[in-house]
Amino acid sequence: HGLAFAPHGKTSMAPALFRRQLDAGAWGITVATGQQAKVARAAGVSRVMLAHQVLDAAALGWVAAELRSDPGFEFACFVDSPEGVAAAAEAGRAHGLSLGFPLILDVGFPGGRTGVRTLAQARELAELIDVTDGVRLVGVNGYEGGLPTVAHVQEFFATVRAVVDDLAAAGLLPAGPIVTAGGSAYFDIVAAELGGEWARRRGALVILRSGAYISHDDGVYARKTAYRRMADQGGLLPALQLWAQVVSAPETGLALVGMGKRDAPYDEGLPVPLMWRRAGSDQQVDVRGRLTVSKLDDQHGYLVTAEGYEPRPGDLVCFGISHPCTAFDKWRAVPIVDADDVITEVVRTYF
Repeated sequence: HGLAFAPHGKTSMAPALFRRQLDAGAWGITVATGQQAKVARAAGVSRVMLAHQVLDAAALGWVAAELRSDPGFEFACFVDSPEGVAAAAEAGRAHGLSLGFPLILDVGFPGGRTGVRTLAQARELAELIDVTDGVRLVGVNGYEGGLPTVAHVQEFFATVRAVVDDLAAAGLLPAGPIVTAGGSAYFDIVAAELGGEWARRRGALVILRSGAYISHDDGVYARKTAYRRMADQGGLLPALQLWAQVVSAPETGLALVGMGKRDAPYDEGLPVPLMWRRAGSDQQVDVRGRLTVSKLDDQHGYLVTAEGYEPRPGDLVCFGISHPCTAFDKWRAVPIVDADDVITEVVRTYF
């Protein structure tokens, strides 16, 4: 579809996985904080997009110093306010960035997360960047992740296109601007609305920032993935599994497993029981729909069981997770296994 890809590193914060993503063709790595940017740079990432407005002078100063010392390093962060412009400009001037600190104008929607809300606000901020020494505008962002339907996303991206067209016509964007979007649940709409003929006419580099795809899940993204609308173009499989031992079976229909809030994400749905293995056995029983997690404590999971599916202490249960972005941060080391569940590598995370 002619899109570039800068997967969001905040999902895994695992440099070993960053390298796999880059080796597979990713344009760069996206991050959310200055600390994450430092981890990416330490891992040798040469293109970093920071998908937030940065106001921390220390973080901005570090980025500017990196840009000054390494001509091969490419970086840009979002901005949606005069305060953000001023902070970046100060860092750019202090470190003598001849081209200015690179900024991407963030466009949002009413009730959404960040970003200017109107075309007039976008023009006003772009004009401020244009006349401010120490900064330069390199592109436009539109984050669609908080929108509920395809129609809402299409309407929002029409606004993003209008902003890009207006700023380009006013000479406020460079040739070949970056146009970037989230793309985890609506990457097909990004391709349709921001790619194609419009992107070619603008000479735009359209960059997706999908992050959760690196492991996918058995919960929120399994329900929201764009491949539900375009199954003929492929699909994603969940790659994170969490095994927990049954530690208690105090009453009929209830078992407790040694997995809790410190081990698994729970903000976008509870873990999903997949397989059950009796203690001492290699045989696995598919328990999807037969066992459910009703709640989590810090170190315990409450497993509601069906008749005939009653795990005993010592048994093992395999769970899928919901929401990878709050799964990797629970673990400092994550094993990678082959098709036979043999551990072939251990990757470290840096949250």
